[in-house]
Amino acid sequence: MGAIAGRLSLTHWILLAMIAGGVLGWLMPEASQSLKPFSGIFLKLIKSLIAPLVFATLVIGIAGHGDDMRRVGRLALKSIIYFEVVTTLALLIGLVAVNLTRPGEGIKLEAPESSAMATVQASSGKQATWGQVLEHIVPTSIIDAMARNEVLQIVCWSILFAMALAGAPAQAREVILPALDGLAQVMFRLTGIVMAYAPIGIGAAIAVTVGHSGVQVLWNLALLILTLYAALVFFGLVVLLPVALLARVPLAKFWRATREPALIAFSTTSSEAALPKAMAAMESIGVPKRIVAFVMPTGYSFNLDGTTLYLAVASIFAAQAAGVTLTWGQQVLMMLTLMLTSKGVAAVPRASLVILSGTLASFDLPLEAVAVILGVDEIMDMARTTVNLVGNCLATCVMARWEGEFDDSAREPGAAEA
Repeated sequence: MGAIAGRLSLTHWILLAMIAGGVLGWLMPEASQSLKPFSGIFLKLIKSLIAPLVFATLVIGIAGHGDDMRRVGRLALKSIIYFEVVTTLALLIGLVAVNLTRPGEGIKLEAPESSAMATVQASSGKQATWGQVLEHIVPTSIIDAMARNEVLQIVCWSILFAMALAGAPAQAREVILPALDGLAQVMFRLTGIVMAYAPIGIGAAIAVTVGHSGVQVLWNLALLILTLYAALVFFGLVVLLPVALLARVPLAKFWRATREPALIAFSTTSSEAALPKAMAAMESIGVPKRIVAFVMPTGYSFNLDGTTLYLAVASIFAAQAAGVTLTWGQQVLMMLTLMLTSKGVAAVPRASLVILSGTLASFDLPLEAVAVILGVDEIMDMARTTVNLVGNCLATCVMARWEGEFDDSAREPGAAEA
């Protein structure tokens, strides 16, 4: 028995805990509510990761590429423009998809009593105006913003800090960037430690939710998964495919080159595991090495198509689960928050969970939704990681074509023998 337990991965433990929690909530709905403190501990631990992880990864994602951006100039500018356009489209597609299917309706999670947005609205006694929201984004104190997990304020200050650091003397960057990289690595490790508690926290959260809302929550989660997969397929067909056609990317050659890296990404849910193979594959079909070397790693900071689409779906799912009606203006502001905070976290296991938690806290939405979603996160992670990889592979081809350096005569390894 012990040997079997030793072979189970964290994902297996989470799935078992989810099943056990669902059964407990179904059979003992009243008793299951006493487990709420165990899920509360998990959510508090997640919240404690938000500020340092967002700050460190965002600054490194911007300032860490400072030398590259000054050196490659035009390619950097084109890449950033492309990344932002494509990820914005991914967010919009996720937003529309989750508003159409409404997978969170009927779960009945309780929303927190106060939040950043509630604070802004309370100051005027009515719905916050865009001017008030914009003013609220700028922090009076970054320490205070971090203490209250004001994600937009943390993002605003981090971007300004990163811009200043990118333009600072080399000696300053050589001191601060390694320190922030060390902080990021420690936070990644701490995220892993917190995730070791996830089976207990998630099992308790599922038990409480099923006990409160009934077994319908399992159908809601199935609908959430279907919504994400359908939205990702739609994104591929209406965004990535037209982009590939406009850039005159040889589709058959591109498919053969990305097939194996995409399978690695799907099966391991790890972008890092597939990255070396993907970079070699792009070079083999005619993308210059200098473009692959810059665009692919930079894309994993700025071009997370699958992750940003997932975050859009998950955040609105949480609002629906709490019965909170968000205006389109609030939803657009939430998408802006997600677009900024998701930069630089692709290589961090479960980091999207931390980003999602911070965004929900900022918009007065229940963090219990995070624990509920995490029960099926592995299934969704497979798809979004694959789309991240394919999107970044395509980005290298687009940039090579845009620069006029795509080698259409390049033949894939093994083509001569074929």
